[in-house]
Amino acid sequence: MILAIDVGGTKMAAGLVAHDGTVTTSRRAATPQNAGAETLWNTLTALIDPLAAGAEGVGVGCGGPMTWPDGEVSPLNMPGWRGFPLRARLARRFPGLPVRLHNDAICLAAAEHWRGAGQGSADMLGMVVSTGVGGGLILDGRLVNGGTGNAGHIGHVVVEPDGGPLCGCGGHGCLEAVARGPALTTWALSQGWTPGTPREGDEESYREDRVVTGRALAADAAAGDPVALRAMRRAGRALGIAIASATHLCDLDLVTIGGGLSQAGEPLFGPLEEALREHARMGFARRLKVMPAALGQEAGLIGAAALLLAGDAYWTSTRD
Repeated sequence: MILAIDVGGTKMAAGLVAHDGTVTTSRRAATPQNAGAETLWNTLTALIDPLAAGAEGVGVGCGGPMTWPDGEVSPLNMPGWRGFPLRARLARRFPGLPVRLHNDAICLAAAEHWRGAGQGSADMLGMVVSTGVGGGLILDGRLVNGGTGNAGHIGHVVVEPDGGPLCGCGGHGCLEAVARGPALTTWALSQGWTPGTPREGDEESYREDRVVTGRALAADAAAGDPVALRAMRRAGRALGIAIASATHLCDLDLVTIGGGLSQAGEPLFGPLEEALREHARMGFARRLKVMPAALGQEAGLIGAAALLLAGDAYWTSTRD
């Protein structure tokens, strides 16, 4: 079994993953907001320690940017960690075990390529649209790392260069600044959106830490709320423009989209396809397919485990 860890700005998850990619058990905890480095670390260790017995290795996905393969992380949506030595801390906690850490969006892409909607595709981009917007790039059937391990980070492709919203990276008009869940809900609230009632059983994901989420906005759009529909159109068009640019650059077959907003269905994917067809004008780019990710909430854990279980398809460093 692999101890798989998924660290995000809203929640942390950990689980045990079998060699075939099956998540046999998992646990989740809310990520402390506006917390210091050690508070975040203590939350993570309390989550993973009950799962540690019998683990053969540790795979981790964490928000970026980061230094790879050293595993020092500086997630934009977790200001308490700046240059935090997450891989080194985990290696000390689990001596003798291989510890492999990569960007969380890259892990999601690896999961979808290995066991999800991307199976059989040689050239794909796996995206996540959630607290942030990120991606992982698979070309010729192998993960592309880039010089620092941050290749595929489509969230910082500029889609609104003139007067676009401020992004956490310090720029303006990035895809993440427009389409990430918190930015989109803020925009919708400013336009008069009043969140509806969550579906039975969905209360926790609908409002996390008492903050209305992108998942709630997606649910209201699917139910026909006019402001939520406009918000989904705003996000969908931004995604379509960014994906068109990525496709022209990388000659992709497939893009998968996961995260809370992906559950909006047609209200998101309709405007996305419209913008994509407007901007992907080269003949080779028109074959691209865009579809929702298939693995749901377990994708991050499966992808983190894939860093150890899938040979060298997703891990090329000589360091564990």
